[in-house]
Amino acid sequence: MTLYPKLILEALATVTYAGTKKNLVDSEMVADQPTVTPLNPPVDGKNWKVTVVLEFPRDTDPFLRSTVKAAEAAIKYYCSRNEEGGTSNDDIDVEIVTEFKSKPRPEVEKLLPGVKNIIAVSSGKGGVGKSTVAANLAIALARLGYRVGLLDADIFGPSVPKMFHVEDERPYAVKKDGRDLICPIEQYGVKMLSIGFFVSPTTATLWRGGMATSALKQLIADADWGELDYFILDTPPGTSDIHLTLLQTLSITGAVIVSTPQQVALADARKGIDMYRNDKVNVPILGLIENMAWFTPAELPDNRYYIFGREGCKQLAEEMNVPLLAQIPLVQSICDSGDRGEPAALSSDTATGLAFINLAQAVVTVVNRRNAELPKTKIVGTK
Repeated sequence: MTLYPKLILEALATVTYAGTKKNLVDSEMVADQPTVTPLNPPVDGKNWKVTVVLEFPRDTDPFLRSTVKAAEAAIKYYCSRNEEGGTSNDDIDVEIVTEFKSKPRPEVEKLLPGVKNIIAVSSGKGGVGKSTVAANLAIALARLGYRVGLLDADIFGPSVPKMFHVEDERPYAVKKDGRDLICPIEQYGVKMLSIGFFVSPTTATLWRGGMATSALKQLIADADWGELDYFILDTPPGTSDIHLTLLQTLSITGAVIVSTPQQVALADARKGIDMYRNDKVNVPILGLIENMAWFTPAELPDNRYYIFGREGCKQLAEEMNVPLLAQIPLVQSICDSGDRGEPAALSSDTATGLAFINLAQAVVTVVNRRNAELPKTKIVGTK
């Protein structure tokens, strides 16, 4: 009796791949001509060795294992049924080799090799202007000549697309080094990605935690970020599984904490600081940013009204022994410019624009000092 490649292809044509609802042959998943080798003498009781190469879209294909098992069973069954004289299933050694159209994602330690510094912009609570600070910090760094990326890690409340006036943009995929990668949107010299580019701006994102963290990992690991001097992470408020995913995926250079001087906000800021200083995390706190430090009306530019309290972040910075990086005033133009998609940092001719440029310079200074004095941050969960 003789087995031959055509018989193997006929067997594979009986197996349906759930990803396309077509059989393996019509789905063009049989990468090479199957090989059939007689074993004489038999090896482990096997008289035939059949080798098939199946190509899947990616290594995380949810149908991979079931498809491989179905292909192996089909080959044994089809050959025993169609071969003249018959052959037992036990006579055939079937080897299914899997390949992937897109190379697998690198290990976490090897992600973003071209990124020098990763800065997490965090806040203990919402409503303190963290995203506004993150966006303006990214633009200010770019204006200083640095290569900057911005990741909107707030999966359930993305705001970066609106603040950069790119709500209608849709990232496209590029093929690079055998992988399909998302190409970030670029605006004002900043490369950025946000889940807001992929979901409707008027529809709530009703995802469980696992779906949100999976999407976040894709924005980090499956994107073409390229060479960056600073990668800014606009994190969601509070402490959540999103933060844990970031800590388990990236070696974060340091965190900056945004708060208003209000005591309620400062209490939550302490929790944010404690999260990064946890023994299992050990991400350096680069400093605090006091947002809405005072209110200055446009008609009285020299007046300051301390609506949320006075110098609360300055006192917290002294208590925690970390730098106070900036005090950003509460000015109507900051809100208006963000709503227009033209953040205040685009102009250094205004007091608010200059405040963000000074913030960027302060961040550069503390990052350089941190890198000179401390080792690289370890990714949570790695040795």
